Amino acid sequence: MEIEKRIKSEEIVGEGEIKNNNNSEKIPIKLLRVKSEKVAYIPYVGSYDKIPELMQEVAQWLMEKKLKMTGLVYGTYFNSPEEVTEDKLQYEIGFGFEGEVIPEGKVGIKEIPEHSVLAAMHKGPYTKVGPVIHALIAYSIKDNYDIVGPISEAYFNDPMVTPEEELLTEVRLPVIKR
Repeated sequence: MEIEKRIKSEEIVGEGEIKNNNNSEKIPIKLLRVKSEKVAYIPYVGSYDKIPELMQEVAQWLMEKKLKMTGLVYGTYFNSPEEVTEDKLQYEIGFGFEGEVIPEGKVGIKEIPEHSVLAAMHKGPYTKVGPVIHALIAYSIKDNYDIVGPISEAYFNDPMVTPEEELLTEVRLPVIKR
């Protein structure tokens, strides 16, 4: 699988706890070393409802440029709906790719450097990923990790053809151990 090629190392380091009403669920938390990757992305300010359209726009741009996509489809989120109103949400949606190209229009190009993340999987609608994010943050604090960047999500299937309850999202929190 293409995604596994981008992971330099992987280790289960603990469990996070997701609280739903009166229940709690344990989820495995992994420490990943993610290889560097060149990405095409579109930054956006506004509602998360725009995410599928932005995904299509970046993918279409890469196809028009005849560049090979590597399999990474991601979103990086610079603030949270718990902090700001919907019209002030800041994020970017991007795809990993191979080849050379110049940024154009809304599409930027950058290299994401190799880095370590705490990661956990979420299965279900993108709108229900919040408890996994909270579990990762709580685990990072409890286990003496410093958070060194914004939350990212790697998307493992296509929301245009996959039922919401089957969507797979890996939530990634960039960290360093204290």
